[in-house]
Amino acid sequence: MILFFVIFFTIYGGVHAYVFFRARTVLEFGPSFGTALVVFMLTMTLAPYVVRLLEQYGHEPAARIVSYIGYFWMGLVFLFFASSLLFDFISLLGRLVGLVTRADASAFFIPPQLSFLISVVLAIAISTYGYFDAKNIRTELLVVETSKLPGSMKKLTIVQISDVHLGLIVGRDRMRKILQKVKAARPDVLVCTGDLVDAQINHLPGLANLLGRIKPRYGKYAVTGNHEYYAGLRKSLRFMRKSGFIVLRGRAVASGGITIVGVDDPTGIQLRIDKPVSEKRILSRLPRNKFTLLLKHRPQTDLVSSRLFDLQLSGHTHSGQIFPFGLLSKIAYRMHSGGYVLPTGSLVYVSRGSGTWGPPIRFLSPPEVTVIEVVRKKRKRR
Repeated sequence: MILFFVIFFTIYGGVHAYVFFRARTVLEFGPSFGTALVVFMLTMTLAPYVVRLLEQYGHEPAARIVSYIGYFWMGLVFLFFASSLLFDFISLLGRLVGLVTRADASAFFIPPQLSFLISVVLAIAISTYGYFDAKNIRTELLVVETSKLPGSMKKLTIVQISDVHLGLIVGRDRMRKILQKVKAARPDVLVCTGDLVDAQINHLPGLANLLGRIKPRYGKYAVTGNHEYYAGLRKSLRFMRKSGFIVLRGRAVASGGITIVGVDDPTGIQLRIDKPVSEKRILSRLPRNKFTLLLKHRPQTDLVSSRLFDLQLSGHTHSGQIFPFGLLSKIAYRMHSGGYVLPTGSLVYVSRGSGTWGPPIRFLSPPEVTVIEVVRKKRKRR
């Protein structure tokens, strides 16, 4: 955990340093403005930590304000950095082409003032668009055919929410929009694949009751994500259970004619809160003639376990949340968003997430509520 924060603040501080020197080169401001800008950037770099402190000591209004400013700034800085870095790459490529071919490569050269201005405009425009797009919840439909449904059942509708990150930024309004999509799907089963809450969950008034109004006929099931541990596992579990979810922590239940299995996020083991639980061991004890649904926050599988379930639902990646960050998260998670058929024939679906973490912005990665229709496989006619 400490290592994560050290890496995060080192990288985030480095991004601010790049932006500062880029701004100073173009704007040529004096020491007074430069000092003020350094103080502001240092404050923004530490904003996530300041938010935690403010809420810890009960200053929720101040924490909410700092959270919005700090995280929106994070989105702006990242987008500016990505755009500016692209211009730097183009200019560098032009110089290399000129050196190798000894040709005129001036077409590749973009004046620093112009690239700075374009980067600023792009960052503001994308952040503004992304702020509103993050509230525009999409419904994604996945149809899964199986021969393992009970004889009397033709279809089972499972609705998945994931990575909602309820807290200071994602609150009642966003939850209502998400639940509207859930209700419209008329689920038989509702599942949450982790990160229902964010690190700041001291004050979530009424949200558990709001979630509790959704009562599918075969129940609601959830698993922990990494943020349930960051927020405090006991508080997170209490909120999830109050919301009506049965939290599956390394166990399986029979519901709606299928078997639903849930495993904890490995963060619990890393923080030495939980002990390792064998996913293979849990799955191997289950009847293979029943459709097996595995709920697992991170989209990771192993060859042995993948033979023992029919469908795995995951989240965690947010599909990068803000392009081009997704290009980096794809390196960490091969299964990034959407459906994937494994060599064993099992299926994995990775949700883009229903909320936002950090910046209240999404760009080229819209939020989703996933509707999974498990239907009886049609027999082929001879």
